[in-house]
Amino acid sequence: MKKLTLIRHAKSGWRCGIRDFDRPLDHRGERDAPRMAAHLRQHGFSPDLILSSLATRAATTAEEIARGIGYDVDTIAWKDQVYDATVVDLLQLIRKCDEQYTHLTIIGHNPALSELANRLQPMPIDNMPTCSVVTIHFEAGAWHDIEHTLGNLAQFDTPKSIK
Repeated sequence: MKKLTLIRHAKSGWRCGIRDFDRPLDHRGERDAPRMAAHLRQHGFSPDLILSSLATRAATTAEEIARGIGYDVDTIAWKDQVYDATVVDLLQLIRKCDEQYTHLTIIGHNPALSELANRLQPMPIDNMPTCSVVTIHFEAGAWHDIEHTLGNLAQFDTPKSIK
């Protein structure tokens, strides 16, 4: 069985003169990322591999989540292509994942994450809010097979739902 977790970056701010890629977390994002990490840790969340966008808001979220769940921050796989990715781009990344990993986590951006969540399992998710977590379980034994097998939604948590 394979497990895929999608985490949308925590809430970021819009500041004049800052490129989209460089936007930092805002106050709410700085609060929600460690809270979500604590929630995940409490529920035994333990991915084998975390892939993350290099955009500031996603990278900061990835580091907060990793620290909060006891995952070695130095082993986060930073992937340029997660920023501004399409569903096809994300599926290509997933298909290339080493089979030794059974639980893969991707920390990135909408709309691709919400679209991917909807493509890979039958429960409709209108939108993944910032700092939300979707975990999908697959009966597939290999990462390259998950696109052809509908998964089962195992988790959909948002900062509001864990209060």
